[in-house]
Amino acid sequence: MVLLALPLIIPACSSSSYVDTDGPDPASLLNHDDPHQPLLIRNNHQMESNAMMLKPMELQMQGNCCGTIVSKGYLVALGEEHSAKKLIWCVDFWLYYTAYFCGATVGLVYSNNLGQIAQSLHQQSQLTMLLIAYSSCSFFGRLLSALPDILHRKVPLARTGWLAAALVPMPMAFFLMWNQQDASTLVAGTTLVGLSSGFIFAAAMSVTSELFGPNSIGVNHNILITNIPLGSLLYGQIAAMVYDGNGQKMTVVDNWTGIVDTMIMCMGVKCYSTTFFVWACITILGLASSIVLFIRTKPAYSTAASWSSCKHHHQVSS
Repeated sequence: MVLLALPLIIPACSSSSYVDTDGPDPASLLNHDDPHQPLLIRNNHQMESNAMMLKPMELQMQGNCCGTIVSKGYLVALGEEHSAKKLIWCVDFWLYYTAYFCGATVGLVYSNNLGQIAQSLHQQSQLTMLLIAYSSCSFFGRLLSALPDILHRKVPLARTGWLAAALVPMPMAFFLMWNQQDASTLVAGTTLVGLSSGFIFAAAMSVTSELFGPNSIGVNHNILITNIPLGSLLYGQIAAMVYDGNGQKMTVVDNWTGIVDTMIMCMGVKCYSTTFFVWACITILGLASSIVLFIRTKPAYSTAASWSSCKHHHQVSS
């Protein structure tokens, strides 16, 4: 009931969390009495000053390969508009794309295979429970995606940090189901996958808007979700290859038409054990990409938080 009530209080908690792309003057920020003054400010003066402050960090990281990936072309401020052409040349976008492609999309493919997974593991009686666990936890995961807006003052963690945290349960779930495939383990793993994928699906729009601009979100987000059909094809093909490789051909006769057909049936833990392991490794890659994205975008979120703190301090003192 508490989670269901969260959407009702989000507008009040985040009424001042808008992104301004017109670039107001920072000097006027402390002298503005409007309670709806945007927290996220972008202009050339601010971007230049932030670049100067972050330059030492970039120089320190250039000594190794990972440092180059983390520091090269990082965001200086949130809300900068990215055209489609600029988007595909942005390192942060491909990190974000990989995190989504190797995270939430894997969870979606898992849900699409739940029926066959339960049948192969002799858990047909638990199929209803598995579907309920996934759908309900996906729903509550979507509600939990509101936490960054509600706790942005008490827990000033970048939204990309929440994204990385949401991906943590995904590899845990698949490694758990790879190691043991009984009824309780399937329910626990399905619960974790549902929570993780639901959170990412709901939070993706906000992350896209903050990182690549609110005005271009329609085009940019549609480019992002091209990973869903691609991932469904790739991960579904992996599952099919493992399933067919461990299955046996069976002849089936349709009682209505009398047509004889040949199909492959696989029963036992061997049908999806390798698939779960491969999916777990893929989600680890998604988690790693989200962590790198968080490190790269943390300075931009810190800058936005500092402007928010200054505005709040001025309102209290006045």
